[in-house]
This record gives sequence, structure tokens and C-alpha cells, in this order.
Amino acid sequence: MKKLPLSFYLQDDVVETARLLIGKYLFGNIGNHLCGGMITETEAYAGITDRASHAFGGRRTKRTQTMYREGGISYVYFSYGMHHLFNVVTSTKGVPNAVLIRGIIPTVGVEIQQARRKMPAGGKQFTNGPAKVCQALGITLQQNAVSLLGNEIWLAGDVPGKGQNKIIAAPRVGVGYAGEDAGLLYRFILDHPGYFPVKNSVSKA
Repeated sequence: MKKLPLSFYLQDDVVETARLLIGKYLFGNIGNHLCGGMITETEAYAGITDRASHAFGGRRTKRTQTMYREGGISYVYFSYGMHHLFNVVTSTKGVPNAVLIRGIIPTVGVEIQQARRKMPAGGKQFTNGPAKVCQALGITLQQNAVSLLGNEIWLAGDVPGKGQNKIIAAPRVGVGYAGEDAGLLYRFILDHPGYFPVKNSVSKA
């Protein structure tokens, strides 16, 4: 399975990129353990114009600087002092777009993911949330601003990847503070019998 090329990440339309990532695969080789799975849920965050984004209004902080770099790198942040969340930085340099990876179905290194999650794979709660994905794959702040073209963390699959699977578009969750932007259909979910999306959870990128 080929890694996604840099050109995939440099697309201007972050919403379309978020949709195209459904059915792709996220892999990490962290702690010498290769783990990964098929991406089943994403959320797009459209930079400075998106009230739900960390970069809304052109906001720049030590954390958000990663978002302003050229697409094709990771954006990992620590949420509520408890959870790591993994995002894919997209678009060209200076445009702080990002896609949050909210869910996967594990396919590689499942036993390691089970040990990290301290629960058996296959259940409804295994990797149906962004923090759970990071825990299963071993992603922490050490993987922030890492190239997705390298061998530590990467995405793979066919391009363009429209696929035959049904994809559901829905509003993002946990972004009520974003006003009218909270209703944007920027969340994409793979309609798959092995994936169980969470209806009420918190996400922000």
C-alpha cells in the first residue's frame, strides 16, 4: 500500500480532503511497533474562516504554528489535560487547514493496540474517537509536526480514493461555541458495520 503523496495534502479544499481520507489508512511505527487501521471518521477545520478552528481569525500561538506550515505534516495537541488528538495539516504554507482523524478500524498491530487501550479490539468503544485513536497507535506530542512522508507516522491508500463505500456527512461534534459554523457538514463517517461513531464527544482543531 503506497503512502499518500505530498500533492494529496496540498489540495486547497480541506473539506474535500477530509472526505477523501475516509477509507485511507493511518499507520504509525512508534516504539518499534507498527500499528494502523482504516480511517472511518474525519472532521475538516477550515483555518482562519472557521469559528471551530484553533486558527480562526488568523490566531497564532505556539501550538497553532504547526497549522501554518505546508501540508503533509501532523498536528498533535493535548486536549483538556487528558487526551492527545491527531490532525493532518493540509493546503499550502500559511493556510492553517487541518483534518482531525476521529476514528479507525484497526488492521495492523491489533494486539499492541489492545494492550495500549487495555481492552479487546472490535468493541464499540475501541477506536471510535480521536483520543482513542491516538492511544491505540501510541501517538503523543512527540509526533507533532512530523512529516507524513516519513516512516514514523503516515497515511496510505489509493488516490483519489472516492471508493465504493457510503460516506455520511454530518455536523461536527462538540463545537457549539462556533455559532453558525457548528452546523457545517464538515464531519465524514464511513457507513461500515464494524464502526460505531460517537454521537456526543468533544473535538476541536
